[in-house]
Amino acid sequence: MEKLVIIGGGFAGINLVSRIDTSKYEVKLIDRNNFHCFPPLFYQIASSGLDSSNICFPLRRELHKKKNITYHMGHVKGIDVEAKTVTTSYETIPYDKLVIAAGTTANFFGLPDLDKKVFGIKTVAEASYTRDEILDRLERGAICKDPKRRRELLSFLVVGGGPSGVEIAGALGEMKKDILPREYPELSPDDINITLVEGSNRLLGAMDPKCSEKALKYLKSLMVDVRLNEVMKGYDDKIVEFADGHKEYWETIIWTAGIKGEPMPGFPNEFLLRNGRIKVDEYNRVVGLPDVFALGDIACCPSEQYPNGLPQVAQPAIQGARCLAHNLNKGKFERKFIYKDKGSMATVGKHRAVLQVGNFVMGGYIAWLGWMFIHLISILGMRNKINVLLNWTWNYITYSTSLRLLLRPKKYPERRHWGD
Repeated sequence: MEKLVIIGGGFAGINLVSRIDTSKYEVKLIDRNNFHCFPPLFYQIASSGLDSSNICFPLRRELHKKKNITYHMGHVKGIDVEAKTVTTSYETIPYDKLVIAAGTTANFFGLPDLDKKVFGIKTVAEASYTRDEILDRLERGAICKDPKRRRELLSFLVVGGGPSGVEIAGALGEMKKDILPREYPELSPDDINITLVEGSNRLLGAMDPKCSEKALKYLKSLMVDVRLNEVMKGYDDKIVEFADGHKEYWETIIWTAGIKGEPMPGFPNEFLLRNGRIKVDEYNRVVGLPDVFALGDIACCPSEQYPNGLPQVAQPAIQGARCLAHNLNKGKFERKFIYKDKGSMATVGKHRAVLQVGNFVMGGYIAWLGWMFIHLISILGMRNKINVLLNWTWNYITYSTSLRLLLRPKKYPERRHWGD
């Protein structure tokens, strides 16, 4: 029985595990977290719309249904393609076949130490931390007597006009418009400055220009200031420097501007493309390494239609994993991975969303309902689906949530191994 090691329990990893023939393979799934999560809704954690447990599903609960599959917690510390081993924080695991489905991490484009100064929504932990920071600023602003300092405390800059940036900016705009007047009577909407900056000439650059126009309109209706063709060049001591040379004070920066492949220590650089993605062929095999495969956001197979590789969203990961599982189960590579684009969507607050399927574009209430339905059925676990639906229904009726809880983590005793 061959040893199949899978790095990453995201959309690609979990779909591959669910379809692999365990009578042929002994499967070991490696992930730093012991749960599968649903990244498209991270922004709702950051904006107190959902609890993190609503969109996370324990990996062991999914894996115990099949034999010969085990979960191994750990950060990947080294991949040795010659010895065919993967070394994690805690162990070294041999493999016959290796699948890298580790996803992406934030790309700070070489800006020094920016990862230590800005907030993100790329992981559950980052989204939860960002939520605490937003709530902290609101509470401190509510008791601040100095008008100038209050406006500084309540300044939020979202960097990046892709789906994540548009969605978190829209969620903050909803808080400013609907939550503040009721729950923070000490504050005026004028005290809060929510601004989104995007380096290109439109939002949602991967979607139709009509979607960009609708998203811009929706954000402005939520009192979000949108600046296009604005590039951030540095951030130090709360001062943001922009490409045109001007500088501004911003208390809280939420970074959604770019992504790159999750670094895989020890993996040969000659197999990596721009932004840390791994070059694969039409069968998801790493070009030059016949027993190594890559799936999802970290994989890149340039084509005439997608010269920079497939979009780094859920569907390519899911479809690629199903195709690879078929070929591995058959023991031969008979099915090429052909991506079927099922459309793109983004939400910009309640009743506001944009949806694109091929050349068809839709915005508004119907698109928002479609966005909710697609995301709801995509979440793992019936309990999670019900919890999310209940939260959304309650929020829709009352414009309120019980999740605005400021939960500061305890510092001691230190747990250094969590960051290994």
